[in-house]
Formats: sequence, structure tokens, C-alpha cells
Amino acid sequence: MLPENPQHDVRSAFQREIISPNIWHTRIVVVGMAAVAGLVVVGFTWLAETAFFAFLGLSRVAWWAPLLWTPLVCAAIAWTTRRYARGAGGSGIPQVVAALDPALSGGRRPLLVSLRLSLAKIGLTSAGFLGGMSLGREGPSVQIAAGVMLAARRWLPRRSGVSAHALLVAGGAAGIAAAFNTPLAGVMFAIEELSRNPEQRNSGLLVAGIVLAGLISVSVYGNGTHFGVIHPGPIGLALLGPGVLVALACGLAGGLFARLLVTCLRGQSPDLPTRWRARYPVRFAAGCGLAVALIGVVSGGATYGSGNEATAGLLGNEASVPAAYTLFKFAATWLTAWSGIPAGIFAPSLSIGASLGHDVALLTGYSGGAALIALGMVGFLAAATQAPLTAFIIVMEMVDGHSMVLSLMACAVVSSTVSRVLSPPLYGALATLQLPPRPER
Repeated sequence: MLPENPQHDVRSAFQREIISPNIWHTRIVVVGMAAVAGLVVVGFTWLAETAFFAFLGLSRVAWWAPLLWTPLVCAAIAWTTRRYARGAGGSGIPQVVAALDPALSGGRRPLLVSLRLSLAKIGLTSAGFLGGMSLGREGPSVQIAAGVMLAARRWLPRRSGVSAHALLVAGGAAGIAAAFNTPLAGVMFAIEELSRNPEQRNSGLLVAGIVLAGLISVSVYGNGTHFGVIHPGPIGLALLGPGVLVALACGLAGGLFARLLVTCLRGQSPDLPTRWRARYPVRFAAGCGLAVALIGVVSGGATYGSGNEATAGLLGNEASVPAAYTLFKFAATWLTAWSGIPAGIFAPSLSIGASLGHDVALLTGYSGGAALIALGMVGFLAAATQAPLTAFIIVMEMVDGHSMVLSLMACAVVSSTVSRVLSPPLYGALATLQLPPRPER
């Protein structure tokens, strides 16, 4: 039974929403910190890209240089992370998800999300790009922006009604919006991955902050789509067979990828590499760095970095990626994550999915390769993260794929469903590793 709704008092509502100094104080702080979060992510993007360009310059001078440089950088990042900023390791999304757990005490939250960890995440993730590891900056952007937004608590009025939970959700979503230049995807990410207890009273204010962070990115990088505008050709029954094949292949590959990450990062397997990782974490990271460098050399440098260049080239039918690029990028991204350094998987997942869609187009002889590449992007990302709505909106906004709305949505749902058979939700499983063990009853 619905509660009785008292008569709405326009005068008191006007005073509360328009005249109240407390509400304007709250709005200024939240929106202002969202703008700061957007600017921080933009600065992080610039630093990471500059670092990667420096690595590419080194690899062009001497093809063998990454075999020495990448393991050294990876070991240094692993040592620094373990010594000074343990909470900055990995993607960053599991830390934000864990910080949202109601069972987590407030004193432990700064070990997972804080302004100090945001600064460490910026430097350490950029160092990963400088080392040529296979990583993305979007997951780290979530933790970075969440740490910036959480710092707003000290300036909020005492009765603002904006909780730490709300600031973490808004900050994490603002990180996605600014990193991908996709404000709508940021809002969906907040709903699908982060928000478990939405606060209706401040939802409009928080969404405004998320969108503002995305607009900050737009103002710096322009209002163009991340990968340009695709030309998929006519979408009809001819796409059905190859499209289903892409969705199933991405679901299987993405589910395997997620299961592999969960198993390896839990560190509970009795195999020799897992024991080495537990006993010699820095040396193990150096070994992972060497393996990533070897894959990069064999692939002609195609697997270094986020993979955005390969994805854009595939969409534009201009890339000359190796025939086994899907396997190479899959392995390099898995090894990067297993090393324990701060590293995201969003952009590499898009690159793996794009290559998988390209492979299916070649296998089936389907002429509209761009359509299958876009389906591969959304399929693998949805399968790896098990967040189909977020994946669908990210890809749709990044390639201006409005003509493929239903196809992209269907692929995301099918791939995510297949993945759930193979693996638990990636970020939820990894978030449990950040939480203290619950007492047994």
C-alpha cells in the first residue's frame, strides 16, 4: 500500500530548493568537485598518452629495448605500489565497489579510495604506459575521480544529505564519463555497477556532476566521438548469422578472460606461478613485464598500450594488425593485470573485441566489417565486465553507432549471459579481495 502523499506546499518547497543557503552550498561543492574530477581525469589522460608516446619513441629507436625496459619499469611499479600505495593496485573499480560496501568501516575506506591514492594512481598508471604494458586508463579513472569527489565531504555543510556513498558513486561515474568522453555511459555505469542504494533526494545533483565531468572532457578534446563515425552499411538479416557468432565468441572469450583474472588475482591456486607471485611479487611482476615485451616484439609493437590505435584502425579498415592479434592482446592484457600493477582493462577489452569481430568478418566473408567490429567491441566488454548496458552505451557513444542500437544491445545481452555461465561478475569478485574477511557464524 502506498503511503498517503500530503498536499505539496509550493512556498516551502521554493524556500527549500531555491532560497536555502544550505542547498546552494551543497550544490556548489558537489558540482565544483565534479568539475575538478573531470579536469584531473583530463590531465591524467594527457600524462598517460605522453608517457606512451615516449615509450613508442624508445621502441622505434631499438626494437629490443622493451625487453630490458618493460620488465624494469613493471618491477619498479610493483615495488612502489606494494611499498607506498597498496590500494592503488589493479583496475581501481574493485576498490570503489568495495568502498561502497555498507559493512566497511569509515576508517578503512581511505585505504581503498582517497585523494592520496588518486595521485598515486595517476603516477603509477602513467608509468605503466611508459613501460609499454597492455593496459587502459578508464578503470583507474574511476578510482581517481572517486577519490577527488570523496574529498568534497570536508567542505559540505553538516546537513547536506550527501553521503560518502553518493560521492563515491558520482565520482566513479564521472571518471568513466570523462575518460571515454561519454556522459550517458557514466550515468549508466553508476546505475549498473556502483549504485546499490540510490539516493533519490540528491540524484539530480549527482547526475549533474557526472555530466559536468564528461563535458569537461568534451571541452578539452572536442565533441567528436572517440573512434569517429562508423559506416556499418545496411543492417538486415545478412548480419544475423555473423552477429550471433560474434556475440557467442565474445561471450566465451570474455567469460574466460574474467574467470582467468579472478582465479589469478585471488592467488589461491596451488600452481607454481601463483606461489612465485605470492613469494616474490616484484620479481614476478618483472617476469610478466618481460612476457608482455616479448609479445609486443613478436606482434610488431601492436599489443603495447591500450590498443586504441588498433581499434580505430580496424574500424576505419586501415589497420595492419597481426593475424593472431586477438590472442596476443588477450595474453598481454591478462599478464599486465596479473602482475599487480595499476592497470585498467576497458580499452584493451574493446581492442580484443574489435579484433575478434574483424576475425569473424574474415571467416564468414561478411562485407560490413565495421558492424561486426563494433559488435565485437560491445560483446567482449560486456562479457568481461558483465555490465551489458554500460558496455552498449559506451560503444554506441564512442562510434556514433545509433543506427546499430538494437544490434549492439542484443549482442551485449547475449555475450554477458554466456559470460555469466563461465565466471562470476569480475568487479564484484575482485572487490571481495579488498574487504576484510567476514566473521564466521
